[in-house]
Amino acid sequence: MIRLQVIVNLGKDCTVNNVNGKTVINFNVAHTEKFKDAQGNQKDKTVWVECAYWTDRTAVSPYLKKGTQVFAEGTPDLRTYTTADGKQGASLSLRVFSVQLLGNKSSGGGDENPSYNDHRNMPAETSGNNNSNTEDDLPF
Repeated sequence: MIRLQVIVNLGKDCTVNNVNGKTVINFNVAHTEKFKDAQGNQKDKTVWVECAYWTDRTAVSPYLKKGTQVFAEGTPDLRTYTTADGKQGASLSLRVFSVQLLGNKSSGGGDENPSYNDHRNMPAETSGNNNSNTEDDLPF
């Protein structure tokens, strides 16, 4: 399984949809990287990721607004397509199984931001149900 973890800002407000009786929260996120080209000119490259969070926990949706910074984790999928004018295109999507609100441009984040996790699609060993309580397992 490939996992992708991103810390990014939402590009627009999320939408909550019902597909075949299941709830999905759709949102898109972007990351812009600055670099210099071969001539030394400053350039920007933005990567957009379409996210689908299949969950019945829709309480997070009012907080998924444009500009909000989130940590999202899920499995990536690359989709290719042909545009109306015959050009090839590709889009990156993420099937989200965990999302955490980090804040927005005006608030600067904070501890009041909840985390929403849906571990139903994760392997058992990574779902946080590890019964080992020895001190050797602590990361510090």
